[in-house]
Amino acid sequence: MRQYLSTRTLLLAMTVLLVLFYLLAVYWSGEPDTFDVKVHAQNDAQQKGVQLVPGYVTTATLVRVSRTLLDKPGGYLSNDVMPPSVMMDNMPAWEYGVLEMVRDLSLAMRKDLSRSQSQSMENPDLLVAQPKFNTDSRNWLLPPAESEYGEGIEALERYLAKLASPMDDSAQFYARADNLRDWLKQAEKRLGSLSQKLSASVGQERLNTDLAGDPNARQSTPSRNSQYLKTSWWKLDDVFYEARGASWALLHFLKAVEVDFADVLEKKNATVSLQQIIRELEATQQTVWSPIILNGSGFGLVANHSLVMANYISRADAALIDLNELLSQG
Repeated sequence: MRQYLSTRTLLLAMTVLLVLFYLLAVYWSGEPDTFDVKVHAQNDAQQKGVQLVPGYVTTATLVRVSRTLLDKPGGYLSNDVMPPSVMMDNMPAWEYGVLEMVRDLSLAMRKDLSRSQSQSMENPDLLVAQPKFNTDSRNWLLPPAESEYGEGIEALERYLAKLASPMDDSAQFYARADNLRDWLKQAEKRLGSLSQKLSASVGQERLNTDLAGDPNARQSTPSRNSQYLKTSWWKLDDVFYEARGASWALLHFLKAVEVDFADVLEKKNATVSLQQIIRELEATQQTVWSPIILNGSGFGLVANHSLVMANYISRADAALIDLNELLSQG
């Protein structure tokens, strides 16, 4: 009888623990809401007693987006080795998408946005911040990823403080069309890659266009004329949430760019083009009502969430290409 009660108690405890883990995983899987980048920057500047200067909104937004990775419910989950987070994959995929966009913008700030020309010195704070964000997202020890990202955020905060200080000219932000174009080109490539992976959810036979457009182009090793690509069924939801995270981060960065590069965009008559890209990315953040990411065929009875996401992202990518063309014109 005593053994029966012990077994029953153990099973009950395990059941309760599993239910608690499940509820905690559901809570931690909630994606952060979008925020108003201009209001956030204004409040941040007001608290610090400084004025908004060119680059303040973009840098403050980069800090806020980066800090969201660490401060959201559950904190940073990608490198956790304990349940329930070790059994979760959607939120770590979302985190990775955000992290990729953070890495791209921090690199652009280090090598372009904070420098007047190619021969100018790199900002020392950005020189610290950018490599910190390149730490492996799955590192959980020596050093843990979140501690490295935290140090990167602190370096960005130092750069932001110097940027807004009228007594310190060591930190600058150059809102020029050429600087903006260089970063947007990298964003194009990110969105293009995500669009291809999302579209491969149904499987596609794709022709090799690697050398198209240049009759004299060569590549290191020969490749097939066509290739069948299909995202693994086990990776569909990971790709989907990576795209959600990347779109969430890029949406905020582009809204910040709309403020800091307002004069450049107005001169190029490109403001409305940027606003259209923002609208496409806002559509990627609509609520997913299905409890799972569905993968129906292209014209089948069941929805295909990956193809819907690919539609918005590919349209945003095409609009980015057009925006870059506008910015390159005199």
